[in-house]
Amino acid sequence: MYAHKIFKSLCLYGRLDEAVKILCCSGSAISPPTFSLVLQETIHRREFKLGKAIHAHILATGFTPGKYLNTKLIILYAKAGELNAARHLFDQMPDPNLFAYNAMISGYVHKGLEPHGLKLYYSMRDNGLDPDQFTFSSVFHACAGLASLEHGRRAHCVMIKRKMMANIVVSSALVDMYLKCSNLDDARQLFDRLPYRNVITWTALISGYGRHGKVRDVIELFHQMIEEGFRPNSVTFLSLLSACSHGGLVHTGWKYFVSMIEDYGFRPKKEHYAVMVDMMGRAGRLNEAYELVCNSPCKNHSVVWGALIGACRNHGDVEMVKVAASKFFKMSPENVGKYVVVSNAFAASEMWEKAADVWERLGRLGMSKEAAWSSVVSGNSSIFSCLR
Repeated sequence: MYAHKIFKSLCLYGRLDEAVKILCCSGSAISPPTFSLVLQETIHRREFKLGKAIHAHILATGFTPGKYLNTKLIILYAKAGELNAARHLFDQMPDPNLFAYNAMISGYVHKGLEPHGLKLYYSMRDNGLDPDQFTFSSVFHACAGLASLEHGRRAHCVMIKRKMMANIVVSSALVDMYLKCSNLDDARQLFDRLPYRNVITWTALISGYGRHGKVRDVIELFHQMIEEGFRPNSVTFLSLLSACSHGGLVHTGWKYFVSMIEDYGFRPKKEHYAVMVDMMGRAGRLNEAYELVCNSPCKNHSVVWGALIGACRNHGDVEMVKVAASKFFKMSPENVGKYVVVSNAFAASEMWEKAADVWERLGRLGMSKEAAWSSVVSGNSSIFSCLR
């Protein structure tokens, strides 16, 4: 008990390194609650290397962790993105609990492996476990990523049947899911019925309408959000500027860009500058877009040059493509996607040798384009994925 208090004090005062070092030098005299305490602190502080050191110590001393400690270990590896290790521990549990399932489902979804996450969700249901708010948040994110309205509605129906009141995180994920599944009417009805809203739910709605080209609605929602007393964040402005870009509203976009700086005190990030470059490029104002890149504080970020490459491709400005490509390759030589964009830009101008040179350069660097994949829903819960 005294040792547990010492470790608790060390964690409380931020001396996690010291706590782990003492724990790993203590032999096998540490109690399971103490292991769990220090392990939880490594998870909370995202000190995953320290957490894995604790796990290594557990294995080295022959200590047999119980279900609670095993669940903590699964959470550790899932949050660290090491899903193979997490799944190995998960599969060794004779009867995984809800927390273990939640950790694995969330881990899969965050890694872009939504089909695996959904499959595990249905396995959890088959094993008689009831999902909680955390489960639904992950499942709705998975359905949004797959644009799978059918699976999203099923999960939503389960939540309604259980009479579960969604918290603000789940509500935002649910609205986002319907929007990404191109169901704007249901998304708006859900949003209008929410008892509580915050900038996250507003931004989810604004972003969703923007993705569907509803530029006027985006602008109206933005002003409605402000009228209701909510302060937009940098992501809200990014969605707003993107909508203006796709709608060809250059003057309006510049007005909001300036307002973001002067009225709200935000320092634009590289993503904001990239959207502005895209906006100018779509309007055919490539020289102005180039000047914006050169004069911006983000001129050393590849994303703004990538945006300029895309704009040049659309307007067939080969000379500008060459300039932007040379800058881009110096800053982000490992980004395969932009090599493809540059090659396509040259191909669009029928500069086949230049396009081929880009692919040869990619090969010399030992890189290749990742295969895309598609998914097909069959039956109640089967999701088939295939490369293409």
